[in-house]
Amino acid sequence: MESVIAPELTICGIQELPAQSARNVTHVLSIVDPDHPELEVFETYGKHNRATLRFHDIIVATRGLIMPAPEHVEAILKFGAEYLAREDRGAPSHVLVHCHMGVSRSTAAMLTLMAQTDPDESAQSLFARLVRIRPQAWPNSQMIGFADEQLGRNGELLKELSRHYGRQIKSQPHFTDWMTSLNRQAELAMARLD
Repeated sequence: MESVIAPELTICGIQELPAQSARNVTHVLSIVDPDHPELEVFETYGKHNRATLRFHDIIVATRGLIMPAPEHVEAILKFGAEYLAREDRGAPSHVLVHCHMGVSRSTAAMLTLMAQTDPDESAQSLFARLVRIRPQAWPNSQMIGFADEQLGRNGELLKELSRHYGRQIKSQPHFTDWMTSLNRQAELAMARLD
């Protein structure tokens, strides 16, 4: 059986992308607002596979904005399936997922990819790994809900997301005001402070 080398995983925001160009990134998942211009920074990267998704980072339907939808998570899982099926599985790889700030959409997408890659890993372990990769992670709850359903996790990811929000509020209290200003009160209400 061919051995598979675990990929390096990076989550970042748009402003951090130039600093990643020298890191031998092999796979990029870009999540940007629908009206955001094409990112020219990737011209400075070496050869890599890239997919781009365009929707807003919201959890409440808002006129003129595109909500995360099941098909967006399906596209994330397709990206993951193509990564897992690649012919050079024995070669080193580096998966980079970014959104505007590297906090919500990208962390939800990375958690989805990790859960897809390691279906037997507990949700608690997945979120712990996510925080090691991106300490300020606040995954978009809509995306995690769709991922939970599509991966057959039976609510496990959403339940752990509530605990994760609670831990983030304890360790980074400014998240409460920040998420309130972004109309993310429903996520604050999900937070389990145990």
